[in-house]
Amino acid sequence: MRRQLEEEHDNAERWLVSYADFITLLFAFFVVMYSISSVNEGKYKVLSQSLEGVFNGPPKTIKPIQVGTITPRSESKPAGDTKVKPIFLIPEPLAKEKIKDDIANLQLESIAGEFEKSFEDLIYQKNISVKTEEDWIEVSLNDAVIFSSGGVEPIHEALVIIEKIARIMSGHDNAMLVEGHTDNVPIRSSSYPSNWELSAARAASVVRYLALEGISAGRMGAMGYGEFQPVARNDTDEGRRKNRRVILLISKGKDIRESLLK
Repeated sequence: MRRQLEEEHDNAERWLVSYADFITLLFAFFVVMYSISSVNEGKYKVLSQSLEGVFNGPPKTIKPIQVGTITPRSESKPAGDTKVKPIFLIPEPLAKEKIKDDIANLQLESIAGEFEKSFEDLIYQKNISVKTEEDWIEVSLNDAVIFSSGGVEPIHEALVIIEKIARIMSGHDNAMLVEGHTDNVPIRSSSYPSNWELSAARAASVVRYLALEGISAGRMGAMGYGEFQPVARNDTDEGRRKNRRVILLISKGKDIRESLLK
């Protein structure tokens, strides 16, 4: 009987343990809620001032830059008009410049194709080469197909070549620069004391004959480099032959002075 009474006494006090746990949890809950609801007044003021500066401060640019066509929301569109207006991401001046540059590149490729077609045989014989660069077409002519040894007047066969060049370029208004080049063998002539004078005279002679064929002299120029721009070694006959050449540089632009400065 005594043992039974002790067990009943113990079971009657177990609710105190659960009650204590509940009070502890409830206290912890209120502490957490209070800590969440309390605001650091100093940090709040800093945040408030920062946001006010962002939204109420002066604009960074005087006038916004419009990069495309935007239809205002208030504009009403006619029924059935579902065409979407394009928005150009490239500013208009840059877009026009890019289109202009693309057209000039296509024109250069077209001119190069005309030279390759007109001088197919001479290109095969390696007397003429056509090379397209970013801003130029380089047409290199072996001096043997244009001049006699030491001469500055085109030989008879060269007149046909110059006529073909003029025929191609008459359909275009690109600026042209004619360069004269020699090997390093000193010239023995009273008229031309050095290879500089000889190369410059040859370039000027080609320009003069192109002008006689109808090419505007205002878009042409002549330069002589002598032996100082070789493309091969001068200690062999083959190398010297490659270095004696006349080069026609056809520019992407129309201004000869601008082309010369590139």
